[in-house]
Amino acid sequence: MNQLPAPFRRFIEQFPEVADAYSNLGKATHEQGPLDAPTRQLIKLGMAIASGREGAVHAHTRRALEVGVTAEQIYHCLLLAITSVGFPATVAAYTWINDILDAQ
Repeated sequence: MNQLPAPFRRFIEQFPEVADAYSNLGKATHEQGPLDAPTRQLIKLGMAIASGREGAVHAHTRRALEVGVTAEQIYHCLLLAITSVGFPATVAAYTWINDILDAQ
C-alpha cells in the first residue's frame, strides 16, 4: 500500500468501509470474465490514458508490470491511443508511463 498516493491512503484510512467496498467491486469485475490479467491491465491502462488520469496511468502501468506485461507491450498500448485521443494526450501519458518505467 506504500505505493499508493498519500491522498488515496488518507481516504482509505478515513473511510475504510467504502475503500473495502471499492476494492471488492474491483476484484469482482476482474474475476467476472474470460480475459487474463495482462489483457485486463492493458485495457485498464488504455482507459486511463484515454481519460487523462495521471494517477490511474501510474497505477495501471505498475499493475501491468506486476502481472508480466512488458515495457514494449505498454508502449504499444500507448501508441494505440494516438489516433483515438490525440498526440498531446498520448505524449502526456508517455511521460506518466515513463515515471514508472524509469523507476524500475
